[in-house]
Amino acid sequence: MMHRLGFVAALAALTAAGTARAQERPARDYYAWVASEAVDRIQLVRFGPAGLTLERAFTTGMMPTDPDGPHGVALGPGGKRLFVTTGHGTPFGSLWKYATADGRLEGRVELGLFPATLQVSPDGYLAYVVNFNLHGEMVPSSVSVVATDEMLEITRIPTCVMPHGSRLNAAGTRHYSACMMDDMLVEIDTRALEVSRSFVLRKGREHGTVGRLAQPAAARGASPAHDAGGHGMEPPKPGDVSCSPTWAQPSADGRRVFVACNKASDIAEIDVGRWTLTRRWPAGNGVYNLAATRDGKLLLATNKRGQSVSVFDAASGRELKRLPTKRKVVHGVAITADDRYAFVSVEGMGSEPGTVEVIDLRALATVGTLDVGAMAGGIDVASP
Repeated sequence: MMHRLGFVAALAALTAAGTARAQERPARDYYAWVASEAVDRIQLVRFGPAGLTLERAFTTGMMPTDPDGPHGVALGPGGKRLFVTTGHGTPFGSLWKYATADGRLEGRVELGLFPATLQVSPDGYLAYVVNFNLHGEMVPSSVSVVATDEMLEITRIPTCVMPHGSRLNAAGTRHYSACMMDDMLVEIDTRALEVSRSFVLRKGREHGTVGRLAQPAAARGASPAHDAGGHGMEPPKPGDVSCSPTWAQPSADGRRVFVACNKASDIAEIDVGRWTLTRRWPAGNGVYNLAATRDGKLLLATNKRGQSVSVFDAASGRELKRLPTKRKVVHGVAITADDRYAFVSVEGMGSEPGTVEVIDLRALATVGTLDVGAMAGGIDVASP
């Protein structure tokens, strides 16, 4: 009798475990696009009742013998167009436009040196692309503004050394980018298409400037060379108090901007109205990219040197969970429109494949992992 009861209990436990695993998978499908920089592959992944799977993929770029290096991806409103930056040009990079239905190329425009992160305006008419200039001289670079219908660069706005991590506020009225080598946050007025304000993030010297760029020379001296071995992977030297920002993420209501300080491994919060620093809080090792939920409750951060993703309460800055990733060099994060899941890209090291991981934002648990092409970086989620 006791043996039978033990068998029933074990069977019940297995059934419960199976039910729990099944509940980790959604009843409907979610999709995300991810770029693999080392192999010029753009991949569409699906997370749904069948788990996390590769839906399809295509190759981007024009150089047959060397990687073009797709770095950033962004969907236009409605999800019918996918925009991709390639950074390894000869010497300039490009912005590409593809039809998401079949991967058909619809246009390309040459931009500056190493175009990187990008976002499309809420109306879909303009794309904002930072020219990161990873391998060039350490001189101020720019943000390119592209008319998406014509695929024509309409202006190039000078900003700072190695601009990165660019994002628009929800209204599309302000564009923010982080200056990795100048320790600055730069705001662009999208109606005037010019720099409206900047903010120095060097610890102990934080201050904002209106109407022009702040003087970055002191911050630049703290970062004497490009981190060409993998930007965001170099730890700070003793006494280095630079921020080395890699991402700027406006809050859902646009009243705050969160900045990932990669060198300092902390997050700075800027009050947009007063243009002042409200707080800094500790983050994971080498915090790199950020994403905020639309309800304003959560802020997610990838930890490039820490092989993990942090989930913060946006109101308090308290870390709710730190989730380890399968591989090292954690890159991007994008959140589904219903704030239910986050898709994370991980580059991997050496000959390793990249990975895409899915985080359940209710359970605060990783619920899917899929190998993709090497150096998985730019990532964006499709609308439902």
